[in-house]
Amino acid sequence: MSEAWLVACLCAEWCGSCREYHEVFERIHGEFGEAARFAWVDIEDHPEVLGSVEVEDFPALLIARGDEVAFFGPVTPHAATLSRLVQTALAGGLRSVTDSKLDGVPARVRALSG
Repeated sequence: MSEAWLVACLCAEWCGSCREYHEVFERIHGEFGEAARFAWVDIEDHPEVLGSVEVEDFPALLIARGDEVAFFGPVTPHAATLSRLVQTALAGGLRSVTDSKLDGVPARVRALSG
């Protein structure tokens, strides 16, 4: 599969952890350059991205390639955690998440982030 990996942070501006994590997310994005596409999505501003998916804890990450979701869930807001997850995805070490509620979410994130 030749499509680039998508790493999306699904957050909300009202969340203090998310606001603090934004800088970490951008820094890690800079470290990976073009190896993966990074997107920051405020789910309060763009609820259509998630459809019926509920984000229970913030920050939440979505890692996908094409329509295949390799990771979805909350993460500790640390640079090392994000870096390790992205490295594992790029190395092909993440398994597919099978949840029909996530169908279409990667495409909607890509459409939103241009």
